[in-house]
Amino acid sequence: MKTDKIFSLQGIAILIFIALVMPITVTAQIKGIKRTDLQKHDISVAGKETVQARIDFEPHVAFGKHSHPGEEIIYVLEGTLEYQIEDQKPIVLTAGEVLFIPAGQIHSAQNHSNTKASELATYIVEKGKPILVMKQ
Repeated sequence: MKTDKIFSLQGIAILIFIALVMPITVTAQIKGIKRTDLQKHDISVAGKETVQARIDFEPHVAFGKHSHPGEEIIYVLEGTLEYQIEDQKPIVLTAGEVLFIPAGQIHSAQNHSNTKASELATYIVEKGKPILVMKQ
């Protein structure tokens, strides 16, 4: 009886671990996109945290439709990236330009160029939720 409870608690712990790691794994599986998590901190707003990451896009690579459980602030470090937010007109940014994406907005990013492009993404999100939710 005690053994059954231990195994079920271990199973739950494994599922929670997978759920927490999943957002990073999903990004890592997209060929031509590399995500480097830089920092993660609680902030002074209850239930919120900030996460900062560098995302590198190889030439002619797209990151599909997705959303975040909070705001995303993008700073393009190098190259040119095109962003599509919901049904709005696409936005093309070059190095040094910025973009704000409201919480929950479905968006995508593409590098249409022949050179690498990189962004610094800062998220202000609900603590404990996956940082990334892929959409179809």
